[in-house]
Amino acid sequence: MKTVTLEDYRPGVGLMLFDRKGRVFVARRNDTPDAWQMPQGGIDEGEDPRVAALRELAEETGVTNAEIVGESEDWIAYDLPDDLRKKVWKGRYRGQRQKWYALRHLGQDSDIDLDAHEAEFDAWRWAELDELESLIVPFKRELYRRVVAELGPIVRKAIAT
Repeated sequence: MKTVTLEDYRPGVGLMLFDRKGRVFVARRNDTPDAWQMPQGGIDEGEDPRVAALRELAEETGVTNAEIVGESEDWIAYDLPDDLRKKVWKGRYRGQRQKWYALRHLGQDSDIDLDAHEAEFDAWRWAELDELESLIVPFKRELYRRVVAELGPIVRKAIAT
């Protein structure tokens, strides 16, 4: 049996963008009906994860007016289901390992533009922290539990100040 290593996981970032009320941005994937998620994306070769986070935020949401207020202590990985593993990233990776960031949205809702880059989403909304896990596809639920447990307190503290 092959030993699983970090190289088996695509490096990426995850983004918990929140508004002034502490609600979190989620968007519905245009390739999977009823699959909502927080923005995420890959890290380019040699790219700093914080730079990747801001780049991915702009590409996926159009938002450029945000500040990073927290990040996950460790990388958090998830495995793709076997049927997806063969299709996604040409089967090269078993899943993704992500550095997650909490970002305060400093602009207006009108700044959000899902067509700012190659559109991955067809709708968006603000969600409460406690509903995030129920919105995500089942194979990412544990990852979302961990992200909410770690970054949720940072979000709550940021909106209180």
